[in-house]
Amino acid sequence: MNADLKRIAVLASGEGTNFQALLDGVHGQDGLEVVALVASKPGIPALDRAAKAAVESVVFARPDFEGDREARDRAMAAWLLDRNVGLIVTAGWMELLTSTFLDSFKDHVVNVHPSLLPDFPGMDAVGQAVAAGAERIGVTVHLVDEGVDTGAVLLQEGVPLPVGTTAEQAAQLTRPIEHRLLPEAVRQLASGRLP
Repeated sequence: MNADLKRIAVLASGEGTNFQALLDGVHGQDGLEVVALVASKPGIPALDRAAKAAVESVVFARPDFEGDREARDRAMAAWLLDRNVGLIVTAGWMELLTSTFLDSFKDHVVNVHPSLLPDFPGMDAVGQAVAAGAERIGVTVHLVDEGVDTGAVLLQEGVPLPVGTTAEQAAQLTRPIEHRLLPEAVRQLASGRLP
């Protein structure tokens, strides 16, 4: 892949708070540019954030591809490569990516996950941690592979989880860590400081 790692695209399915953290924390700094937002469905707040920041956005909804993930991922990869995107960030992207997509951006797809992986992979990681009575909770930024939150860890940070903390309270503990750790990982990966 010859695409420019300083040209970043974000994949989102919801609010877009981590997308906003990237806009605030890396966009326009040290040659880094968030050039695109890909949404998995129309009408999500992340699209409004992209419009406000004048970042090109597009919706690649799986139903538009008759539910065919391969076809959707192939079209999505082509769209991003046409824009010379080199680094992909899945930030609240609530769908698995196929090898068709991942092979187009080998070792350059990053995810932020609200747990200290390998603990509590998948959906509702914060709820899983609270239900399990975990003593610590945290955030992991990792490379995306074909598994569920199984890619190589890039950065990780945890905090104590007080007894009796609800899942909503625990999410409030991790969100600021996400918003700090994700931009840092992107900066380091784009500059070649992470393996």
